[in-house]
Amino acid sequence: MLRGLRLARAIDRLSEWLGSGVAWLTILMIALAAFNTLARYANRFDFNLASNAYIEAQWYVFSMVFLLGAASALRENAHVRVDVFYGRLGPRSQSWIDLIGTLVFLVPFCVVAIVVSLPAVESSWRILEGSPDPGGLPRYPIKTLIPVGFGLVLLQGVAHAIHCVARLRGLEPLEDPGRSAVAHAAEVPR
Repeated sequence: MLRGLRLARAIDRLSEWLGSGVAWLTILMIALAAFNTLARYANRFDFNLASNAYIEAQWYVFSMVFLLGAASALRENAHVRVDVFYGRLGPRSQSWIDLIGTLVFLVPFCVVAIVVSLPAVESSWRILEGSPDPGGLPRYPIKTLIPVGFGLVLLQGVAHAIHCVARLRGLEPLEDPGRSAVAHAAEVPR
């Protein structure tokens, strides 16, 4: 089990590192959105600053934020949770729900998303798919991030399941399963 915890911590560190990168991508996305907005208004005064490439770049960076940030959101327990009973349950029951939900819903969904997206990504690379808009960006690199993003969420789901089992076995603190594993890693025996 301790080997599994080391693996889970390594995945947590990867997600944390990606989350930091996504924070910078968010700033880039905001800058692109601001530029695109100003460029549209500048067109009214005969300054031609707008470009399909800039607009698509904004959407591509948004896609990167979502696809690369989802694993970090899961790690930080910042994902959307349908909480009908969960908040009223004790930490042990919450850990069981987290474990079962991860194994029954999250992991299979990620596997299906990866399997279903791979043919489209392969096709996109085969034809070096580009934007249908004049001056647009190539599509194949951004489409590659679909299976990559779901792969990262799958990895974080595995780490999450390991942490749930560790809490249930008493190897990690049980009092707050909502906290990220990295936040209390110092409390866990190495």
